[in-house]
Amino acid sequence: MKLQMGMKYRIYPNKQEQQNLAVQFGHARFVFNSTLAARKDHYKETGKGLSKTTSVNRIKELKSEDATSWLKQADSQVLQQKAADVDSAYQNFFAKRAGYPKFKKKHGKQSIRYPQRVRFFDSSLYLPKVGYVKIKLHRPLVGVQKSVTVSKTKTGKYFASILCVLETDQPEHNGPSIGIDLGLKDYAIFSDGTKIDHPKLLNKLEREIKISQKKLSSKKKGSANRNKTRVRLARKHEKLSNARKDFLHKETARLTDQHGFIATETLKVRNMMRNHKLAKAIGDSGWHEFVRQLEYKAAWKGGYVFKINTFYPSSKTCNHCKHVFQELQLSDRTWQCTNCGAILDRDVNAAKNILEHATAGAAEC
Repeated sequence: MKLQMGMKYRIYPNKQEQQNLAVQFGHARFVFNSTLAARKDHYKETGKGLSKTTSVNRIKELKSEDATSWLKQADSQVLQQKAADVDSAYQNFFAKRAGYPKFKKKHGKQSIRYPQRVRFFDSSLYLPKVGYVKIKLHRPLVGVQKSVTVSKTKTGKYFASILCVLETDQPEHNGPSIGIDLGLKDYAIFSDGTKIDHPKLLNKLEREIKISQKKLSSKKKGSANRNKTRVRLARKHEKLSNARKDFLHKETARLTDQHGFIATETLKVRNMMRNHKLAKAIGDSGWHEFVRQLEYKAAWKGGYVFKINTFYPSSKTCNHCKHVFQELQLSDRTWQCTNCGAILDRDVNAAKNILEHATAGAAEC
């Protein structure tokens, strides 16, 4: 069985390599924006979109024009990949996996992708038209290295994400099964009665972020002080993002190590975010990323994640007699079944029902 694994490492380019990367980032950004604009104009004129092949072939035309002949300074495959990214962005939009494609900004996150010709030499990573960049391999590479994505964060840090493909005959995970109900008071409630406290990471940094945003809004656009304030704000957002990623990776790794079958809900996070009273807390939770990590980590380890139907009334169904209590309110954290009299913890009861429903569904597959 072939598995894909992305491995991310910090890289430390010197000043000359940073300038070389700036050329790659800037030219790739131009190609993306130019391709996106061309697709929009072509659709207005003909009612049809440009194909991926046509978008990539446009790069040759741009290089041949005097006004954009400077594109020859960039690696050709980097530009081709960036033009292809526009097509992927449209596909994700039409599949409702992402919003409508937007133009790239100079001060946003920058990224380029090398599909090949990248090599490793001890503690260095060779990037075409950039040079030998120092890399910190904090863990060994596995499998066959494919494409490499180089990115620069808003705070000025550089990273290399390496796509690795490995062949494995991972045996089936024989760990116990568990059901998970995700919540806001407790982050995750399990069918065995245990719970994970919600980290509420946004609450810890929200005041600092608001102060920095207020300072940024008062700075003159284009000034050095505004840029410094922008970087400080980006560092706070990065700190929040890193803390959330750390929490999610640790919990999903622990769950997939211990359990062979994991049952959870199919969450419609976008619909849930329409509740303005809970939108901030839901956005801070990162439920979609939590389930996504469970799925791919379970696959790596021979386990399985089963997602039940969105409309299954897991909270309203009594786990003892299967009676559905339609009058249950969101504020009811415990409730008594009107049929059998059992007193139920709302979330633990839901987790047990999720596990039972998923086990029955998996048996039918």
